Parts: sequence; structure tokens; C-alpha cells
Amino acid sequence: MRWGILSTGWIAEQFVTDLQHLPDAEAVAVGSRTPAAAQAFADRFGIPRAHGSWPALVEDPLVDAVYIATPHQAHFEASMLSLTAGKATLTEKPVTLDADHAEKLIETARGNDVFFMEAMWMRCIPAIRRAAGMIADGAIGDVTTVQADFGLQGPFTEPHRLVTKALGGGALLDLGIYPVTFAHLFLGVPQWIQAWAGLTEGGVDDNTGMVFGYESGALAMLACSLTGDTPRTATITGTLGRIEFGRGFFNPQGFTLWHGEDAEEVGQPFAGKGYHFEAAEVQRCVGEGLLESPLIPHVETLAVMRTLDAVRSKIGVVY
Repeated sequence: MRWGILSTGWIAEQFVTDLQHLPDAEAVAVGSRTPAAAQAFADRFGIPRAHGSWPALVEDPLVDAVYIATPHQAHFEASMLSLTAGKATLTEKPVTLDADHAEKLIETARGNDVFFMEAMWMRCIPAIRRAAGMIADGAIGDVTTVQADFGLQGPFTEPHRLVTKALGGGALLDLGIYPVTFAHLFLGVPQWIQAWAGLTEGGVDDNTGMVFGYESGALAMLACSLTGDTPRTATITGTLGRIEFGRGFFNPQGFTLWHGEDAEEVGQPFAGKGYHFEAAEVQRCVGEGLLESPLIPHVETLAVMRTLDAVRSKIGVVY
């Protein structure tokens, strides 16, 4: 598959670097808002074609799929350009700033018969998929509790994208989406949502806690922060055991399965940073003629976005 990279920031660098782990993938073009930025990125990563505008990239006939790597607030505009150009599109998380805009992108993709997927790479990581399969098979019984956190050491100050409202900043959308997605993966859509947060002077959250409740009686206790380096771990507890992910639960190489005091280490294949797993999923789906991925289906993307919207309404963050 011939990839076009839309935007030239840090996450685009990680994605392009990881494509080397896929023998049937190649970054053939990059697009930025300025020719200079596009050319500099192309020179650095050996990409043959550089475009000085987003429309030029998505209209490039040599590009099969587009990876959207812009800051959050530009995901909608960039994705809409790519989808209306008929290009398979992988858009960084969060796919948009709210569920309404996410739904419009999905409707556009379906209306144009174009593949579209949110780049929630965690769902494509082999260890996460293995744990989900084991839990579905009853390895830990009925899930009763999910715990997950993701915090970075601050302080971050504007104009850093993490705390700039105009760029979709805040702990929730950038970091909290991982614990929230993790809870959705193992417990589904919560019936009750409570949340609390500290807000910056610029009006975004920098320290957020969430508790989700489910009709089964299960709980999810989640946190995200831009004020401190949290453990970045996650645990799924069930009636017969638990699964623990160590630091970096969102791109793990394995996990620990506990039954009482008995621990079993479960490892899975891993390479690079782990971004190539989502690229491989896009390529698999497009090759099979699918318009969405069963690992990250549109309904799940929308469900997570609606949960994030509900949390934002609780903590008072408005974009």
C-alpha cells in the first residue's frame, strides 16, 4: 500500500518510521501547509513526493491511503478532504473533538464507499487483542473492575498543543482516551459517568478522574493527567482472576494473568513502537474490500467519543 502522510509532527515521524516493519507498505508522499515543511520531512525520511498543501496530497494519484497526523482540532477538516478524495483514511485519535463531527466523517466515508478508521493503535496491539480474546473465553470470569491511568510529568504551558484549547488540548482527549477506550473494550458503554478535573487558566483539563458504572455492577476507575508521571498501568479484574498490564499499557508486549497467587506471564510479538499494527490492519481491511475495521469499528469510535463528550460536560471543558 502506498501511504500519504498528512502533517509532519512527532506522531507522523513515529508512524513513518514504523512502516519499515511492513514489507508491503511504503510512504510515497507527504503533505503539509507549506512546501518547505513537506520537503524537509520528505528529505528526512526518504519520501519521494512532497506537497505544499493538504488537497495536493489527497489528490495525488500515487497515494492509496492517507494517514492524518495533524493536531486534534484539524482532524475533521483533513479527514473530510481525504475521504471526499476517495482515499482510505486513518485518522489519529481522537478522531474529532466531539461525537457529532465523528459521525459526519463516518457518514461521508460510507457515502463515498471509502475505508475509514480511527488510529486507536492500542486496539491493534497483539497483547491487547490476546487479552481481549482470553477474557471473552472466560479466563478471568465476569469482568467486575477496570483500572487504568495515563499521566505525563508537567508543567506544560501554552502554546504547547497539550494545553492549548485552540489545538484541542487537555489531558482527556490526548491521554484519557486510552483509559476510556480500555474500559470500553472490556466493559462496553457505561450506564453512569462521573468525572472531576482540575482546569488550566486556558480552560482545558490537566488532571482528570473518572468513574464509570455498569448495570452489571462493574466499575471502571480511570485517570489522566498533565501534572504528574502516573504509573500508566491497567488492570482488568474478574470473578475468577485478573489481567495486569505494566507501564505503557497502551502498547504492551505482554501481560500477567493472575489466578489467586499464581501468575502466568503472557508475551506477544512486538516490533518498533507498535504503530505498524494499525497500518497493517488498514491494509488487511482494504485488501478484503472492507469499509471499516472489526478491531476499531465505527460504532466503537462513536461510543468512545460520546463517553468523552459526557466526561467533558461533567468537567466543564468546551471546544
